[in-house]
Amino acid sequence: MSDSRNIISFFYTLRDPEGRVLDLASPEEPIVYLEGSGMIIEGLAAALAGLEPGTKKRIEVPAADGYGERDPEQVRRIARSVLPIEGELKVGDQFRTAEDQAAPIVTVMEISGEEVLLDANHPLAGVDLTFDVEVLTVRVATAAEIEHGHVHAAGDHCQN
Repeated sequence: MSDSRNIISFFYTLRDPEGRVLDLASPEEPIVYLEGSGMIIEGLAAALAGLEPGTKKRIEVPAADGYGERDPEQVRRIARSVLPIEGELKVGDQFRTAEDQAAPIVTVMEISGEEVLLDANHPLAGVDLTFDVEVLTVRVATAAEIEHGHVHAAGDHCQN
């Protein structure tokens, strides 16, 4: 059975519901991804599927299909003394909760004496997103790219 997936390159401007620009990828540094790899949020990936090179499109991604809804269980008050960071701490700081790359990143929401309120929700959780995209290229992924789960650059003989 064949697993035919595409490599899609595109650039975008990401806006929040108030129209503020949150992020962008320029034509000089586009996003290049393997369909189905989980590299981009579900709602954007689904909307890009099947688009042809040169397509310009506004894509509305509801929070549930983006970074998810905010989960109040991900907000916790803990003792400052158990945090894995030293030195000054201020509201808005973000840090990984452990050295493991898979450990959650938290945001400091409040500091009250020796307690800190931390939020492990993604900063864009609960936010409906608008992407203005332009598809640059679409090509069929190689068997190696599908097997490895990522895009290979020209001349890349990735063995991992």
